[in-house]
Amino acid sequence: MGIIKVENIRVFAHHGCLAEETKIGSDYRVDLEVKANLQTSAKTDKLSDTIDYVFLNRIIREEMKKPSHLLETVAKRILLRIFDEDDLVNKATVWVSKLNPPIGGDVEMVTIKMTEKRKK
Repeated sequence: MGIIKVENIRVFAHHGCLAEETKIGSDYRVDLEVKANLQTSAKTDKLSDTIDYVFLNRIIREEMKKPSHLLETVAKRILLRIFDEDDLVNKATVWVSKLNPPIGGDVEMVTIKMTEKRKK
């Protein structure tokens, strides 16, 4: 088993429950950790035998472009796509953070974390 992390993906998107949030947008940070058997790719040195982090980054960027009221919805979409499009992933955790959220105070970010395991 092994872990691949893609960290601090910075995205501008239009998520939120307030009309202003979806209209003007804001900055987000996404972090992803996937677990998979990396032993084959360690031996073969072939990209086709591992999980391509360019692929993971693309999924995150595409799903972040789709406006949602809740960060939980975005996180779930990211996880479902990863499991749907890459059979090597056994478990994945995604953190979606809204930077400088409009919650009436000096708050750097709010983060939701969601984990899924492959259904056997």
